[in-house]
Amino acid sequence: MTKRVYVKDIPIGGGARVTVQSMCNTLTSDYDATIKSIIELANAGCDIVRVSVPDKASVQSLKRIVLESPIPVVADIHYDYKLALDSIDAGVHKLRINPGNLKKDELRMVAMHAKENAVPIRVGVNQGSQSVKLSPKGLALLCYDTQRLMEDAGTDELVLAVKSSNVLDTIEAYRELNKLTDYPLHVGLTEAGTVNMGLTKSNIAIGALLADGIGDTIRVSLTTNPIREVEEGKKILRALGLDREYVEVVACPTCARTCIDVEKYATELENLTKNIKKPLKIAVMGCSVNGIGEAKGADFGVCGGKAQSLIFKDSEIIKSVDNQNVLNELLCLMEEYK
Repeated sequence: MTKRVYVKDIPIGGGARVTVQSMCNTLTSDYDATIKSIIELANAGCDIVRVSVPDKASVQSLKRIVLESPIPVVADIHYDYKLALDSIDAGVHKLRINPGNLKKDELRMVAMHAKENAVPIRVGVNQGSQSVKLSPKGLALLCYDTQRLMEDAGTDELVLAVKSSNVLDTIEAYRELNKLTDYPLHVGLTEAGTVNMGLTKSNIAIGALLADGIGDTIRVSLTTNPIREVEEGKKILRALGLDREYVEVVACPTCARTCIDVEKYATELENLTKNIKKPLKIAVMGCSVNGIGEAKGADFGVCGGKAQSLIFKDSEIIKSVDNQNVLNELLCLMEEYK
């Protein structure tokens, strides 16, 4: 089990639930746009949010953002260590630094100031920011060496990350790092790309690592609205059974026996139940030939028929309804469970 680190009141590691992070794509100096983005992300289920701090104007805005944000705020720092020191003074809840673009003496100063102010640091090593291409083990060793430097400077409130845009390199780098450290790990790919391919790459890499028990907090980095990152991150946790407080809609893939519009009903149910935090499973099956058997384990569901469909609960048929009433019947059952 990894060490536990707190980001404001959110625990990372030490057996705590895996948290979902994202990052604002607004100018941090634009307070209104950034706080609006943070609130939207929080409402979507984001646990921790990161903002870029590239200049003094961003630091000034950061002071207000930290005070008003409903979730912990991480300051993302590159090249200028003084902005890290200023962000700590602004009250930020956590720093993210990249050892690839700060000098060792600068890293020490940041670590010392963070320790004095009880601010945790994420050491984020990215393959793309290195002057030479490192092997996955090389990325892990660089991150570990930075960990030791931070410890020597007095801080042990650390979260570590080793990211690449390559799926297999990312998986191997995290596995190597996991052997070296007991600090919590922030898992994800960097420069994953658009939803078209980036989502597939992120699902594979993050899913493989979490399935191995590696990872305490995640970000699905995509070139799109950051709310999508949060939604997809939550889906990964749910698919792996790391988040059970939701309504799961399962459905058959359809075939020549299908008698109802399975995709329509299943999609509508997902939309109607997406904000319900309760461990329920609803099944939408296209026919009654093997519907209930295949949906065994669902709390309730439907087996489609040509004119009428069978509604079942706990693997037992409870009624037959006209097909136009299927969705209403399922929603009524859902209300009973809510």
